Amino acid sequence: MTSQTITAAASGTWELGDLTVHRIGFGAMRLPQYGEALVADALPRDRDQAVRVLRRAVELGVNHIDTAAFYFSPLRSANELINRALGPYPDDLVITTKVGPGRDASGEWQAHATPGQLRGQVEENLRQLGRDHLDVVNLRIVGTGSIAERFGALAELREAGLIRHLGLSNIRPHHLAEAQHIAPVVCVQNMYGIDASPEQRELLDLCGEQRIAFVPFYSIAGTGRTAGATTGHSPEVRAVARAHGVTPAQIRLAWTLHQGPHVLAIPGTGDLAHLAENIAVGSLRLTEEEAATLRGTA
Repeated sequence: MTSQTITAAASGTWELGDLTVHRIGFGAMRLPQYGEALVADALPRDRDQAVRVLRRAVELGVNHIDTAAFYFSPLRSANELINRALGPYPDDLVITTKVGPGRDASGEWQAHATPGQLRGQVEENLRQLGRDHLDVVNLRIVGTGSIAERFGALAELREAGLIRHLGLSNIRPHHLAEAQHIAPVVCVQNMYGIDASPEQRELLDLCGEQRIAFVPFYSIAGTGRTAGATTGHSPEVRAVARAHGVTPAQIRLAWTLHQGPHVLAIPGTGDLAHLAENIAVGSLRLTEEEAATLRGTA
């Protein structure tokens, strides 16, 4: 696979509301630091390196970037890096952000935002990104309780023109139904990958039935989560990778995309070589036999 010549267009497209994006996008969580993300004492990444990665992603056809105001390390903010690297933004670039969680200036986590605090988080994203509206805002939640008040607050901001489309993150199926009674949902972001449980698969299938984009996180990292890509690949993953002449990480990502045309990918990296490898996965096609063999492995 000659990843240097493959662009995100090879992955095909899907719609986030009225916005068309390539199915391979870019996640900004890893940009602000070296090593593990979302920790208070993270080592800030070199600014020029982060800017080069973002610009190269767009050069390679990425038109969907996932970010959040709480993606930051000492001295570096994902949103501000995006603004510096890509502003003024290309007309077809879709920037998705998320609200709900928050971190204080030292990087420590705070309680999730109340309905009344969500406007401040939306405005923080607008300011950092240099936008007058946000393309897509996902409400990220913890727990199984009602989201009606919080999602309703975002729906009001959508009506006011600060948000174009709404999505959800880290949810259960009943949350999707609850939200849809309030406002349209264009995407769902949940953890998903080769080692996903049947319960996690239920939500992916539900989104497919309703033509809602399903945007999995940690597809490559797996149990590594914020620490980065797992190295504990199963023999099955390694065997399929050898057969295709690619890395196990690329196979994990390809398997995830194989789960349906509504599945988008937002792999993140601060490395130009890994960026090219991730985007090249858009042209990798697994057989049904390979996909079945990989299901339930890690």
